[in-house]
Formats: sequence, C-alpha cells, structure tokens
Amino acid sequence: MIGTRLTREFGLRHPVVSAPMALAAGGGLAAAVTAAGGLGLIGGGYGDADWVETAFRDAGNARVGCGFITWKLAERPEVLTRALAHDPAALFLSFGDPAPFADEIAAAGVPLICQVQTLEHARHALASGARVIVAQGGEAGGHGATRATMTLVPEVADLLAREAPEVLLLAAGGIADGRGLAAALMLGADGVLVGTRLWASREALVPEAIRAAGLAADGDATLRSSLPDIARRLDWPAPFTIRTVENAFTRDWAADPEGLRARADLHAAYAVAARDGDATLAPPIAGEAVGLIHDVAPAGEIVARMAAEAEALLGGGWRR
Repeated sequence: MIGTRLTREFGLRHPVVSAPMALAAGGGLAAAVTAAGGLGLIGGGYGDADWVETAFRDAGNARVGCGFITWKLAERPEVLTRALAHDPAALFLSFGDPAPFADEIAAAGVPLICQVQTLEHARHALASGARVIVAQGGEAGGHGATRATMTLVPEVADLLAREAPEVLLLAAGGIADGRGLAAALMLGADGVLVGTRLWASREALVPEAIRAAGLAADGDATLRSSLPDIARRLDWPAPFTIRTVENAFTRDWAADPEGLRARADLHAAYAVAARDGDATLAPPIAGEAVGLIHDVAPAGEIVARMAAEAEALLGGGWRR
C-alpha cells in the first residue's frame, strides 16, 4: 500500500482522485473510483442543478465529492448550496476565484480542494482556505493553462512547505499510469488527480465514437485552443484554453477563430455532434496522456492497476 497524507486524511487505500470532468464524470464513475479505494468526484461543470442531482443519485451511498467551474458557479451560486446538502467528501473548485464560496464550504464542514495553474493561483487558494491544492500542468485534457506538470508540482510543493505545510498537494496533467503516480509522489505531491485515463473508463459518460477517436491518437495529436469554447458559445476567461485531440474542425478553424464566432449554424451542429459522438466535428476532450492509454477498462481496475504499478516502482510500504 502507498500511504500518504491524502490517504490518511480522506480514508483512502490509494492516493488517487478522479478529476471532476464536466459532463463525463457522473455519479457512476465517481462511485467506482471511491469503491476502488480512491476518491471519486462528480463533475458539476457549468452548474446544471438537475445534472448534479442526478449524478449524486447515481453515486448511491458512495462517499464522493463534487467539482465546479468556479467562474460559472459565480453565475449560479445556489447550485453550490444544493451540492453541499449531499454532504460531499470534498468540494473542488477550479478556473476562477474560490474566495466567494469558501465560507459556505467551510461552514458545511467540507474540505475545499482548489486546482491551480500558477503560483499566484496557489497563493490565492491558500488565502481562501484550501485544504488541498491541485497543481495542474498544461498537459492535462480539458481546460488549463501553460505551466508544465514536471516543474509546477515541485514549485508548489516548495511553496507549501514554506508557507502552509499542513495543506495537501495533488499533481494533475499527463498522469495515466503508475509511472505518473510514482513521479508525482517523488515531486512532492501527496497524490494525483486523474482525468484523461478515467475519461477512457467504462463508467465515463463519453460517446463511444469520440472516446475511440481519442484513444486512436497519441500525445502529439493534441492541442490547446479556444475553438471548442467558441463553438459552444462559452466565454472562458484568460488564461484558460482547452486541450483536445486534433480533428478536422480544429484544423479548419485554427487560422480563423473570429470567423467561427459568426457561424451560428456550426454552433448548433457542434452541439449535436458532441451529443451524438461525431468526432470529426466535436473533438475528444482529452490530454497528452492519450498516448499512454491502450484500453477502455473499469474505473476500479484503472485505479488498482495504477496504484500497484507505482508501488512496484517505489517499493512496498512507501509512506509520505
């Protein structure tokens, strides 16, 4: 067993947390990760209250947490109250200012997890009362910024050691197997946040054709852009862009993102493609780790395999 401060504080068998991927991380995925000994998080995403309620229902009695896109939650703060009513294991905020929500989360007795992409973000998360900080490198799928996991994680680890040694640290971005987990622990993290590898799990709510297109790619075939957000008419703030697998849509519009804004017909078509699994238009939202994934497996098996691989690399009985 790999024991860390994360496993001890949250009562886990493995130092693995599932990323709260918007629309992909439902209650079934979160519950499966928790059952396997990690911590499963529901992807509350853009704050659809009905979707969040359904996800908690699908998680059953499993001890799971929930995550939100923070700038969008500011438009629908009542959704936070509804999520906290489920007594989640943790509340995860990313991509925006967590401070306006910190008091309500603390009053509910729920640990606050803040994902950060820079040292400035990390310092603000500390000031907002984060119990866990996730240092997310730009290799990650979905939204993020530009710092690399390999340098951001130890730099945040050093910051926490100096200023807030009681705060836990997770690494995110490009972590898809036991090598990534072992490396993250060596960089000073207490565990990992896993997105793309669990996006390729049986429980993830991903259309099969889009998942297949993602797994057919390698890390070279991913890119960061704002094109999917423009097509979905989502006003994402700087510095955040989205990493996807390259496809015909991203190639066609790479040189003319402003022209895409005017194509209302494509906005509607993109929504249909994402729903129905047309990967030629709606690109797979996945990170550089796609090149490390070679199967679609149950989430519990993925977590157990990752932990076993890392334990073999680190040696039995490893503790932080």
